Amino acid sequence: MANAEHSGRTAEAFGPAAAGTARARLRAARLGLWLVAAVLAVRQVAVVLRTPRGERLTDLETWVGPDGVLHVNGSLYDSTRFTGTPFGGLVLKPLTRAAEQALGWGWTFGTLLLVAVLGLVVARALPQPVSRRTALLAAPVAISLLMLSLPVRNTLWLGQTSIIPVLLVLLGCFAVRDWRAAGVLIGLAAALQPTVLLFAALLWFTGRRRAAAATGATFAAGTALAWAAMPHDSYIYWVHHMAGVGLGGKADALANQSLHGALLRLGLSGPLEIGLFLTLGAAVAVLGVRRAVRYARDGQLLLAVALTGCAAIAVSPTTWQHQLLWVLLAVVGRVGKRASDRNVWPVAVVLVMTLPAKMMLPNMAALYPLRDNAVLLAAIAAATVVPFLPRTSPHYRAPIPTQYAQPVPTRWKHVPLLPFLKRVLTRPNLLLELLLIRVTYAAYQQVRLAATGGTNSGGRARAEAHGRQILDIERFLHIDIEHWANHAVVKVEWLRDFFDFYYESFHFVVPLSVLAILYWRRPVDYRWARSTLGFATLLALVGFWLYPLAPPRLLPGLGVIDTVHGVQDFSKPDYGTLTALTNQYAAMPSLHFGWSLWCGLVIAIVAPKWWMKALGLLHPLFTVSAIVATGNHWVLDAAGGAAVVAGGFGLAYLLMGPRARLTTETDPAAEAEQTPTPSTPSEPPYSLGTANRS
Repeated sequence: MANAEHSGRTAEAFGPAAAGTARARLRAARLGLWLVAAVLAVRQVAVVLRTPRGERLTDLETWVGPDGVLHVNGSLYDSTRFTGTPFGGLVLKPLTRAAEQALGWGWTFGTLLLVAVLGLVVARALPQPVSRRTALLAAPVAISLLMLSLPVRNTLWLGQTSIIPVLLVLLGCFAVRDWRAAGVLIGLAAALQPTVLLFAALLWFTGRRRAAAATGATFAAGTALAWAAMPHDSYIYWVHHMAGVGLGGKADALANQSLHGALLRLGLSGPLEIGLFLTLGAAVAVLGVRRAVRYARDGQLLLAVALTGCAAIAVSPTTWQHQLLWVLLAVVGRVGKRASDRNVWPVAVVLVMTLPAKMMLPNMAALYPLRDNAVLLAAIAAATVVPFLPRTSPHYRAPIPTQYAQPVPTRWKHVPLLPFLKRVLTRPNLLLELLLIRVTYAAYQQVRLAATGGTNSGGRARAEAHGRQILDIERFLHIDIEHWANHAVVKVEWLRDFFDFYYESFHFVVPLSVLAILYWRRPVDYRWARSTLGFATLLALVGFWLYPLAPPRLLPGLGVIDTVHGVQDFSKPDYGTLTALTNQYAAMPSLHFGWSLWCGLVIAIVAPKWWMKALGLLHPLFTVSAIVATGNHWVLDAAGGAAVVAGGFGLAYLLMGPRARLTTETDPAAEAEQTPTPSTPSEPPYSLGTANRS
């Protein structure tokens, strides 16, 4: 919501009726968003409380349960299960008996309450002035994002206290006016999470020096109190373990998203690793605080707090997943001069903070260092290099508007159903497109596997029963040619090699090539074509879920030879050499044929020459031959693929309207620097509409 832009016109300009309609829609949107936040909260509670007692709130149980660490007379750190500071143990000890009585419901609902308060504080801390729409919708959006984030989900699952330091800092910065109260709140947060002391530097350099002094004094008092009450534990924490390194698990674990953990995962150790950690940590801390001070003076205090928290994540020896909320707060920063670029940073942050890292990057060994440290890299980037716009920039509230093609008239009054999905002339942001394509494909893989219980061998009996149903239907229609085509191709070696190569190689190469060419040469058609492909794939996922189907090569007794994967052992649950990448029973509809048909149709529609159109239409012909000849699909699977492609084009028409009749090529450099006007030579051959897009 902090990235929402204004169109420059108010609803009142169109009369009382339009203003009333706009207010009604705004109230409906606000109610819907609050409903989404409530549903997410209920879901989180249900997930935690439905989990067996020994598998949920494990950290809390370890601390305050009947045999928990806080009941033991010895050191808190003897078992390495307690990861908090000595001050945190001192505060929690009096709460152990109360926590025992309500270990599930009480702690979980208390955490949800803290998340709700945190979302409300964040919504009120947005840089002023904000529009009425943003003011009304910011709170439910913030709470929903917090509920979806991995740190909050991890906190609820483990029973951690990591939300408390973040909330204390935000309360100290935004909710209280007295410098003493602000310093005490932030100092208490630092006593619970020591790297929060970086906020004392932020306070000091932004002129709140008395609050900074109160922060340091409160931290020192809390730490001294814990040292006096638990001297042995304090010595272990502050001296022996060097500020907690090694507590709660190995410091090189993937869950430790700090510079120290990343260096250990890269294979460094000893004095070299310590020296690099101290050097890099100091550099990130200095740069992060300097940038935070600059944005605080610019009036973006919430962004300044987020950047300081991101620097604290990097410089802490151990930063576990439940301590990473600071990165999510950085979503309020605005990046990019163009309206079409404004969504890249918030979308990237939300994806990094809500999805597992393996969904963000492909499963390639060369990318493991990036994938394993995705949140850390996002924190370091936010703290040191991301060029957030200052409020003094002319593009902060008025980015370079997006150019739209004039809508094409339709026969139906309400088409398009979503008018805001207009034909955009300029290219979308490439980084955002690649990121969304990757995440969408990862979700597609997960849904394929989930359709049979998460394993390739799951749902075998049901899939084979469906395979026999399809075979019976084809025999009735006299189109059961799979066995004949497969054995005919196997007898001709060069033809078998050709179809095997075509099946394995062109499934991804051709669609990606078509998208790349459209992106570069015809940006209007790119958005339309990408949307049709996405809708078709979504419909196919529904088919995979509802009708798992064994392909001919996996139907026992049919005698089809698997020319691509090799001979299969039907006595084994996983059929021997099957690939583990996808669900082998996702045959209906065939996306091999569906995607190839989409490529052929798009090429036939947009290609300027007849031979290009003909060449494009040959691709689905070769593909359907390959999928049948190799035994990977039934003929009816191809029919299903054609059906979902037709559905994809239909949905794109209903939601977005007809495809624009004309396209125009734009100069990327020119569109980045200036907005064309109707009098400029670069005006396309039809009228343009402009609007700011968030």
